[in-house]
Amino acid sequence: MKKLHLRDIILIALIAIIFGFIYLASDGLYNALTALLTPIGYGMLANDIMMGIWCMAGPLTGFLVQIPGAAFLGEFLGSCVELLAGEQWGAVNLLSGAVQGLGSELGFTFTSYRKYNWFTLFLSATTTTIVTYMYDFIKNGYSYFSTFNMILYFVVRWLSMLLFTCVLVKLIVDLLEKAHVIQTNQN
Repeated sequence: MKKLHLRDIILIALIAIIFGFIYLASDGLYNALTALLTPIGYGMLANDIMMGIWCMAGPLTGFLVQIPGAAFLGEFLGSCVELLAGEQWGAVNLLSGAVQGLGSELGFTFTSYRKYNWFTLFLSATTTTIVTYMYDFIKNGYSYFSTFNMILYFVVRWLSMLLFTCVLVKLIVDLLEKAHVIQTNQN
C-alpha cells in the first residue's frame, strides 16, 4: 500500500482549500434555491440538490492520493476551510464534513483501495448519499416526511452525488491527467 508523502499532504491541503471556498461560494446558490422552493413546500430539497457539490473534495482527494483516509481528510479539511472562511452554518459544519468524508471514504473501502475508476466513484457517490441521508434523516427531521418525500429527497440527493462526485470528479481527474498535471493509477 502506498505511503503518505509530502506531495500527498500538499495535494490534500490544496484540494481542501479550493473546495472550502467553492463550498462557501455555493451557499448563496443554496439560499436562492431554498427561497425559490419554499413557497411550494420544498425548501429543504435545496439541501439535497446541493449535496453533490458539497461532497466533491472527498472523492477527488481519494482518487488522486489513493491512500486510505485521503477521501475523509479531503472532505473534512474542506469543511474546516469553509468554516474558517466564514460560512453560515457554524461549527456544526465540521460534523457535516466528517459525515460526508466518512461516506466518501466508504466507497473506496469497498474496492480495498485497489481500484480507481468509474465504479469506485459510483460506490463513493452511493455510500455518501446513504450516510449523509441517514445523518439528515435525524438532524433535519427527514423522518417526518411522507414516504413519497423521503424517496424524492433520497433520489434527488443521489442524482446530485452522481453528477458532481462521480461524473464531474472523473472529468476533473481526466483533464488533470491529459494536461500531465497528475498521473493516477486508474484500473
